[in-house]
Amino acid sequence: MKPMTKDRYEIRFAGSGGQGIIMAAIVLAEAAGVYDGNYVCQTQSYGPEARGGNSRAEVVISKEAIDYPRAVQPDLLLAMNQAAYDTNFPDLKSEGLLVVDASLVDQVPTGRIVAISFTKIARKDVGKEFAANMVALGAVAYLTQVVSLKGLEKTLTARVPEKTEKMNRKALHAGVKAARKVDLSALPHFVNPEDEEV
Repeated sequence: MKPMTKDRYEIRFAGSGGQGIIMAAIVLAEAAGVYDGNYVCQTQSYGPEARGGNSRAEVVISKEAIDYPRAVQPDLLLAMNQAAYDTNFPDLKSEGLLVVDASLVDQVPTGRIVAISFTKIARKDVGKEFAANMVALGAVAYLTQVVSLKGLEKTLTARVPEKTEKMNRKALHAGVKAARKVDLSALPHFVNPEDEEV
């Protein structure tokens, strides 16, 4: 994994209740902080509905102490459905990267976007549609290079129910594999991650 070079990197995960948005953010934050030695803040918000309401989680990663815990202008926005994109896209930095679940988001701008069918991959490769959050997390980890795959796997082992460890690891790796297939050279000013394990 390349060392993180930015002083502060902001990520926002957005979707709906039941998509595992908050769990994905917690795993990312814990891996980046506990296992990779960064300063990390993780915040979340969600609607009153248990499922179907808006869900948002943010992770701020830094090599220095973090003075403000919220993602004001995310460097990366992960939108897991159309409503999440519509609501959160205006906050994305002008040079930020938009990552969407192509299974559920079909109206997006051109430019700095990576569209991967996380839900379809989870259904086809993992056998569980609800694992789309971990597929997305694997892709985000590869695209940003701000967290190690080893740290993510260790966090998953500690966080998810024991009988689901193998499935979640498989989903994580499926996301990395899918992200590696994306032609990042088409994204303006985007530096390709080194082709190595996250």
